[in-house]
Amino acid sequence: MRLKACLNGGRRRAEHPAVPLSPAELARDALGATTAGAEAVHLHPRGTDGLESLAAVDIGAAVGAVRAACARTPIGVSTGLWIAGGDPARRHELVAAWASLAPGDLPDFASVNVSEPGFVELVELLLSLDVGVEPGVWSVADVPLLSTVDGSWQRVLVEVIDEPAATAVAVADDILDRLDEAGVRGPRLLHGEGDACWPLVEHAGRRGLPTRIGLEDTLVAPDGGAVRGNAELVRWGVERWEAAQDSVRP
Repeated sequence: MRLKACLNGGRRRAEHPAVPLSPAELARDALGATTAGAEAVHLHPRGTDGLESLAAVDIGAAVGAVRAACARTPIGVSTGLWIAGGDPARRHELVAAWASLAPGDLPDFASVNVSEPGFVELVELLLSLDVGVEPGVWSVADVPLLSTVDGSWQRVLVEVIDEPAATAVAVADDILDRLDEAGVRGPRLLHGEGDACWPLVEHAGRRGLPTRIGLEDTLVAPDGGAVRGNAELVRWGVERWEAAQDSVRP
């Protein structure tokens, strides 16, 4: 995999008019993103109130709609603790209820942030549901805990957040080096948010690592200009990733 599309995150329409929220909108954007070159999609389903949700009914509606539009595309969701109001027990309860979902409405994988309380227990639960796990590593401080968990990771997400563009690459390389030193197994996916987004798309290409792009991570093109939505970001992402990889080929 080269590139995963992150369709919405916690974004609101006030931030960008093209942010997909409903299952139908997520399905539309997932199809557009995969047509543009994305090989997997990551989404944050919403409840009827428009807020991020981990409830089985909302997970199933979003995943089912995307799967109907993109039958062969792996689909992932977030399990960010903030979605459950910061309560690890409540999050665990909500995710456990996914067992009631039909197989076609269950995500293929879910991201779990290593730094959040309840990480180990949630990983075990997801694996018991046959949902792959992408541990989210935000800093070198996350590596010691991750190295103690014998997980069969779908991908290890190296996520550089709240970092200026000028230092993002160095921070990413530090995390990647620490993961290797700790013997953490599993493929890596490297990405950034905000100012760090485009520099790390290109750095992932240079290192031959998968990356991700979409309205969750950035609202602008590489030159800082406006974008119409996720499909355009994916096209830019594929172009920048491939150009960066070509630049280091012998």
